Amino acid sequence: MKSGLRRSLNHPSSSRLNAKKIDFYFTQRKMAAGLRSSMAATVLLLLACYVGPSMGVLLSKLPQNLTVTYSPKYVEGEVLYAGEDKITVTWALKKTVPNGADAGYKKVEISLCFGPVSQVDRGWRKTNDDLEKDKTCQFTILEQSYAASEGTYEYTIARDVPTATYFIRAYALDDNDVQLAYGQTTNDKKTTDLFDIKGITGRPVSLDISAACFSAFSVVALAYFFVVEKRKAKK
Repeated sequence: MKSGLRRSLNHPSSSRLNAKKIDFYFTQRKMAAGLRSSMAATVLLLLACYVGPSMGVLLSKLPQNLTVTYSPKYVEGEVLYAGEDKITVTWALKKTVPNGADAGYKKVEISLCFGPVSQVDRGWRKTNDDLEKDKTCQFTILEQSYAASEGTYEYTIARDVPTATYFIRAYALDDNDVQLAYGQTTNDKKTTDLFDIKGITGRPVSLDISAACFSAFSVVALAYFFVVEKRKAKK
């Protein structure tokens, strides 16, 4: 009986059957491993979606390596008018910055930024430490190549700048437009050196003057033709 069993196990058909079982076993293991890998990738993707994109550059982490000033200096009660008045902006690398610290600075971007009083209850102007989400500085004054020497630019306030309180901020950018350093005309709490701009609302003054002149001309012309017609009637 035992010898018959050994013969059965050593039979060629039995070997083929065992080989098929082994192949099936390893195939199942490979499929299970692939399934686990797919599940792990799916879990990682879901976690990435849940956590969201990584945070951008934080203003609080940037060095204030630039000095920024403007002229003429704002006098309390004075108002600048959009589309008319001009501001001269001056910026430079701080003298206290170590040599070579600005090696990665490739561009300078200067913007007009809302002061805190003009951000209250206005979510579309909200300040965020993450500069990708920050809405403080919405009006670009200038963007140009960086130079360590002092730069100056005369800016005519754009016509689309709304009525609000403002300050000026400058960023030093790298080749990918990532902020590396900054400077601004106000302090960290944004309570000093703020200025007011009056936006363009309603009709321009020039249009009102033109309308008044046209109306006066119409009245004079009407009176003239009335007098002429009256003389003709008498004849």
